[in-house]
Amino acid sequence: MKLYDFGPAANSKRVRIFISEKGIEVPVVELNVRDDAQFKEPFNSMNPFHCVPFLELDDGTVIAESISVCRYLEELHPEPSFFGRTAEERAIIDMWNRRVELDGFMPALHATRNNVPLFKGRVVPGTRTDLEQLPTMVQRGKEMLDIFLSRLDPQLAVNEFVAGSAISIADITCFFVINMANSLEIETESKYPNISRWHNEFSARPSTAS
Repeated sequence: MKLYDFGPAANSKRVRIFISEKGIEVPVVELNVRDDAQFKEPFNSMNPFHCVPFLELDDGTVIAESISVCRYLEELHPEPSFFGRTAEERAIIDMWNRRVELDGFMPALHATRNNVPLFKGRVVPGTRTDLEQLPTMVQRGKEMLDIFLSRLDPQLAVNEFVAGSAISIADITCFFVINMANSLEIETESKYPNISRWHNEFSARPSTAS
């Protein structure tokens, strides 16, 4: 089993934090997507969506998408649990992770890719196109992200972690949402004190240096 990733990529970092929190080891192959390695063989055939990370199993099966990779590793190493142990825990964690991903991560991703010069010609992950970076996408992404943060802050006022009293995959996803919000110069520290408390605490975890 090998994990193909690229150090600076947020989704790759999500999996590396998960692996670190689990206390497991997975061999890593660095795939430099900035140099378009993902479009060359054998990587093009391994993951035709041309994104990292993806996991290659010993029989050649490829599992892509960061959450899918984490789910697979959770099945192999169920403790400590990051997806829940009971039906209720699994449902609540999945609910919050979907909220974070759809209402937080995706708007932040599109705002970032339409804002940062590095992503010119690659506003859609895994592609090289002539699609222009659109300032309106940046503004709308920030507006959507701010709405999400206003909904998340009350949750963290009464819970230590995003999905409740224990760390979960939702916290790992949310960590990168707040990182992107800060990069987009969205005010979080004074406007959303509970998110700020949580983010400071999560940032201090050794796994975030992975």
